[in-house]
Order: sequence, then structure tokens, then C-alpha cells
Amino acid sequence: MSASTQRRGVFPGSFNPPTTAHLAISEAVIEQHRLDVLVWTVSRVALAKEDVQRPRLADRIAVLTEVAAPIDWLEIDVTDAQLLSDIAAGFDVIVMGADKWQQIHDPVFYGNDPAHRDASIAALPTVAIAARPPHDCPTELVLDLPDWVGTVSSTQARSTDPALMAPEAARFDAETGAWTDQARYEAWLARQRED
Repeated sequence: MSASTQRRGVFPGSFNPPTTAHLAISEAVIEQHRLDVLVWTVSRVALAKEDVQRPRLADRIAVLTEVAAPIDWLEIDVTDAQLLSDIAAGFDVIVMGADKWQQIHDPVFYGNDPAHRDASIAALPTVAIAARPPHDCPTELVLDLPDWVGTVSSTQARSTDPALMAPEAARFDAETGAWTDQARYEAWLARQRED
């Protein structure tokens, strides 16, 4: 199948860290939207997450690349784009959580211009949403997922339950402390600079 006839989806996020829920959502959208490829796309400077400096973007991308390596339909991309309508240009499907669905309706992300917001949302391809209580979203856009998926977050994986991380992220965290031990991660970075 040529690249031009492939059905392609995009899943924008910080994946900080990638979790078991990200993987479950990705598998569901591939199956339920009959996609050939799904691209996890990370903005160099994520909208509303501009202060994220650790772990370094290079380390996060290296982990994502490791996650994707054995999965033939999963690709990783890094972009300068921040608005989902820009990130999703050219794709057949965009994946997001219900919390992101609510966020993209806030005019503050469009210079407080509701017309710009409406045009950006209208420009999106087919939307596939992972339910995330208590956030509301159109039921016709919701992926069929196990209930546990909506309870998992990257914040939770960082702060209380590293077992929720994708296995590759958990291994990197165990080695470096990237998500769970800032001091150990800084020491690891210092050793990398010395080598």
C-alpha cells in the first residue's frame, strides 16, 4: 500500500511519560478507525505545558522511539506546531482525551478569538476521543475502551504509580529517575556530560 493510500492518524501529546493507557488508546484507534499508521506527535513546546524542561525532550523522544520500535503501525514525530488543527493537517483522524477536547474549546488558546477557535476546530479531521471522567464530550466521537484507561494519566505515573508507564519508560525511569526522582535524573545527566 502506498503512503498516499494509507489511512493515517495522529495522537498529539507530551507523553511525559508514555503510559499503558496511551498504548491501549492507540491500539483501539487503529482498530476502530481502520488506520494503517498512527503517529505520536510531540510539540517541542507544548501548548499550556511550556515549562516542561525535565526530562529533556531528547530523552523523552528516545523513549518514545523505543516504545514504537516493535510496533509496525506506530511512528514518532516532533513538531513546532502547537494548535491541534495545525498538527492534524493532512491526517485522517486525530486522537485526544476528553480533557483535551474541552481545552480546545477554550478561546484563550486562540488569542481569545472565538472565530479563530471555531475555524481551528472545524479544520480538524475525524476526531477520536478517549473518555476521561469527569470531562464531557460527544458520545459519537468516543472510542470503545476499557474503563481503566480513563483513570490513567502521565501525572499519576510520575507521582504515584510508575507501573502505569509503558515498559520502555519504566526501564528508563528505573535507570535514570527521569520521571520519579529529579535529583537522580540530574546526576545521570551530569554523568552523561562527563562521558
